[in-house]
Amino acid sequence: MSEVEVIVPAVAESSYKIHIGSGIISALWPQLEKQHPQSQKFVVTDANLVSAGHLQNLVGKNNVPTFVIDPPGEVSKHINTVVSIIETMEKAFLGRDSLIVALGGGTVGDIAGFAAAIFKRGIKVVHIPTTTVAQADSSVGGKTGVDSTISKNAFGAFWQPTAVYIDVETLKTLDDRQYRAGLVESVKHALIADSAYFNFLETNMSALLNRDSAVLEEIAYKNCKIKAAVVAEDPTEKNKRRILNFGHTIGHAAESVSEFELLHGEAVAIGIIGAELIARKLDLADDNRLDRIKKPLKKLGVPVRIPATLAKKDLINTMKCDKKAVGQWPKFVLLENIGVALCRNGQWAHDISKDVVAETLDALY
Repeated sequence: MSEVEVIVPAVAESSYKIHIGSGIISALWPQLEKQHPQSQKFVVTDANLVSAGHLQNLVGKNNVPTFVIDPPGEVSKHINTVVSIIETMEKAFLGRDSLIVALGGGTVGDIAGFAAAIFKRGIKVVHIPTTTVAQADSSVGGKTGVDSTISKNAFGAFWQPTAVYIDVETLKTLDDRQYRAGLVESVKHALIADSAYFNFLETNMSALLNRDSAVLEEIAYKNCKIKAAVVAEDPTEKNKRRILNFGHTIGHAAESVSEFELLHGEAVAIGIIGAELIARKLDLADDNRLDRIKKPLKKLGVPVRIPATLAKKDLINTMKCDKKAVGQWPKFVLLENIGVALCRNGQWAHDISKDVVAETLDALY
């Protein structure tokens, strides 16, 4: 048997900028044209962004091919939507010189980013996140994907954007439930990486709930600094990047089993409490820490218990299908302290027995 070795060179280092401001969308399209003069632009957005006027505010009088996801939200986050986007691009005779502009929340960004990753084996994408969850988390770091009928983000790819533009004014058109749920990702970032940021959130919760632009710009900056630092160290989630999944293991299961009646942030809030209950069982936390973490979540009005309609066995089976599971069981991210994720033996995600998780789920009802 003959052999030929193929040398695959390492990916060259690259970077992109996150631009944060208030009221910047209306002036953004000329900037995109200037920065990408040779690229054919294609906007992916959803019906909510159209009705809120954000699409019109972005493109102005320019005639730009666009795909509008309808219905908006997780219900459309599946492979058929991606196929429709790609075929729409093909019908518009777009090629590898194209640039996808993702205008919307986390679902739009995940779908558009995945389409960019696989269209003609990969094209550029720019993210313009318009929700609290997208501005805090999903628009940064290059995670893209869509759900299967069984689990969250079963199809996906790491595909970094060429730029991210955050306009906090877009948050003022969000409905209250979406707005509050998305802020859970900000709480998560503070818990895993920055105790001073957690203090800031505690102190400024009223201003946040009033959608104060200055405070929104500040938390966008703090969120992106935290996530950028983690992603730079571990871009494809081999180890430390797993800390960004704090609260997401139980959270994703609850979100999926609820058939997405629970919003992502609402499910993550439940997962954060679940992670703290696990930490308490392992003598890593006390009731005082748990109570302190609960307070901002309760101020946001998000659930901290699993709805009684979600069956425990379904949650456990869904966790077995978690995209990060090894041997049909996921590892869990825990806290050492508020602002510090737990690292043991160089690992940031930890083996937790099924019995402990089952007991934790019982305590979350």
